[in-house]
Amino acid sequence: METSTQTVLFAAELVEENGAYALVVEDVRKGTVQTTPVPGAMVDKLPVFLAALTAKLAPVRQRRGR
Repeated sequence: METSTQTVLFAAELVEENGAYALVVEDVRKGTVQTTPVPGAMVDKLPVFLAALTAKLAPVRQRRGR
Protein backbone atom coordinates (compact mmCIF):
# COMPACT_ATOMS: atom_id res chain seq x y z
CA MET A 1 0.00 0.00 0.00
CA GLU A 2 1.39 3.35 -1.04
CA THR A 3 0.82 6.50 1.00
CA SER A 4 1.11 10.02 -0.31
CA THR A 5 2.10 13.18 1.48
CA GLN A 6 0.70 16.56 0.58
CA THR A 7 2.85 19.65 0.97
CA VAL A 8 1.29 23.11 0.91
CA LEU A 9 3.31 25.33 -1.43
CA PHE A 10 1.06 28.39 -1.58
CA ALA A 11 -1.89 29.53 0.51
CA ALA A 12 -4.37 32.11 -0.77
CA GLU A 13 -7.14 34.12 0.84
CA LEU A 14 -9.56 36.63 -0.59
CA VAL A 15 -10.27 39.18 2.12
CA GLU A 16 -12.75 42.06 2.38
CA GLU A 17 -12.20 45.14 4.49
CA ASN A 18 -14.56 48.11 4.43
CA GLY A 19 -15.92 47.09 1.02
CA ALA A 20 -12.48 46.67 -0.58
CA TYR A 21 -11.17 43.26 -1.62
CA ALA A 22 -7.62 41.96 -1.62
CA LEU A 23 -6.01 38.69 -2.66
CA VAL A 24 -3.37 37.58 -0.17
CA VAL A 25 -1.00 34.82 -1.35
CA GLU A 26 1.61 33.26 0.92
CA ASP A 27 4.57 31.40 -0.54
CA VAL A 28 4.89 28.86 2.24
CA ARG A 29 8.34 27.64 1.15
CA LYS A 30 9.89 31.11 1.11
CA GLY A 31 7.80 32.58 3.91
CA THR A 32 6.76 35.58 1.80
CA VAL A 33 3.35 37.17 1.36
CA GLN A 34 2.04 39.19 -1.57
CA THR A 35 -1.17 41.22 -1.52
CA THR A 36 -2.98 42.75 -4.47
CA PRO A 37 -6.27 44.62 -4.68
CA VAL A 38 -9.11 42.86 -6.51
CA PRO A 39 -12.06 44.72 -8.08
CA GLY A 40 -15.50 43.77 -6.75
CA ALA A 41 -16.65 42.80 -10.25
CA MET A 42 -13.87 40.21 -10.39
CA VAL A 43 -14.82 38.85 -6.97
CA ASP A 44 -18.38 38.35 -8.23
CA LYS A 45 -17.04 36.34 -11.20
CA LEU A 46 -14.65 34.20 -9.15
CA PRO A 47 -16.88 31.08 -9.26
CA VAL A 48 -16.95 31.32 -13.08
CA PHE A 49 -13.16 31.70 -13.25
CA LEU A 50 -12.65 28.71 -10.94
CA ALA A 51 -15.03 26.55 -12.98
CA ALA A 52 -13.19 27.46 -16.19
CA LEU A 53 -9.82 26.68 -14.60
CA THR A 54 -11.11 23.35 -13.31
CA ALA A 55 -12.47 22.46 -16.74
CA LYS A 56 -9.18 23.35 -18.41
CA LEU A 57 -6.96 21.48 -15.95
CA ALA A 58 -9.18 18.44 -15.36
CA PRO A 59 -7.98 15.26 -17.01
CA VAL A 60 -9.65 14.61 -20.34
CA ARG A 61 -11.92 11.59 -20.16
CA GLN A 62 -11.78 9.23 -23.08
CA ARG A 63 -15.02 8.89 -24.98
CA ARG A 64 -16.33 5.44 -25.61
CA GLY A 65 -17.57 4.59 -29.09
CA ARG A 66 -21.08 3.19 -29.26
